[in-house]
Amino acid sequence: MKITLITPANKYSKSGNRASAVRWARLLREQGHKVHIKVEYNGEPTDLLIALHAWRSAGAIRMYREYYPEAPLIVALGGTDVNTYLASDPIVTQSSMDKADILICLHDQVKLTLPKRFQKKLFIIKQSAAPLSVPRKPSIRYFDVCVIGHLREEKDPFRAALAARLMPECSRLRVIHLGKAHTPQWRERGKAEMENNPRYIWKGEVPSSRVRQEYARTHLMVISSLQEGGANVVSEAIMAGVPIIASDIPGNIGLLGSNYQGYYPVQDEFKLAKLLEHAETHPKFLRELYLHGRRLRKDFLPIKEAGEWRRIIKMIT
Repeated sequence: MKITLITPANKYSKSGNRASAVRWARLLREQGHKVHIKVEYNGEPTDLLIALHAWRSAGAIRMYREYYPEAPLIVALGGTDVNTYLASDPIVTQSSMDKADILICLHDQVKLTLPKRFQKKLFIIKQSAAPLSVPRKPSIRYFDVCVIGHLREEKDPFRAALAARLMPECSRLRVIHLGKAHTPQWRERGKAEMENNPRYIWKGEVPSSRVRQEYARTHLMVISSLQEGGANVVSEAIMAGVPIIASDIPGNIGLLGSNYQGYYPVQDEFKLAKLLEHAETHPKFLRELYLHGRRLRKDFLPIKEAGEWRRIIKMIT
């Protein structure tokens, strides 16, 4: 099939939307399809349109339906679709969802949020990741904690840094943060945090190979987001064998499960600091987090994600 994949993130972006588009395109090409990734849709013929983000790709979705009212359309919901735009701009967001033949979501708890009329066309595809190609060797001198995420509001990017300030003096904890500052103001906040917090190191935007190096070196990962649609960094950490401490939002619970021990209340650096101290001083707890992730690995294998896409495309065409 000829498949057009629309994403709001351009080819140079390292955002989750772009990463998803590139990975999906690769999986679909491996199944024999011809896939074009585009930021905008201009009405060109295609056998199937896959649009990432109901609100941001609303123009492309509307044009495609006007030109090809009977052609198959898949809309993949972003975290801000579910957590922001369903409330702030429901007309545009739900219009895109109504036009879709199938809705794709990335974690199990999305179904608790969507209006009932969308439930019958909702499918969950958890994002996959590859395992590390080298053994993990966490630092001995430091207890390193990584944060993989851009500096922007939705990521609550400095929560781990604030928690690090609360650690006891004897702690060996450092926060290593990889991610781009979305505005000059965020850049200045990142620099200021480093100047005032000796436990915080911000590396800025880095290539994916550097992120994988960090997974090999770190003791655990913190994902502190206020909202997520099903973050790929969770998949990556699980497949890399990295224990995770996460904010207790639906996007994290929908990937890690409701019985996970590594949650802290969102925006609460005091509870986060207690969890980090417990992880540093109690190896058994850290191993329990690791073992929980290892039990989930089957859900994040590339072959599993590819199989879900094969099943859905067969269903829709």
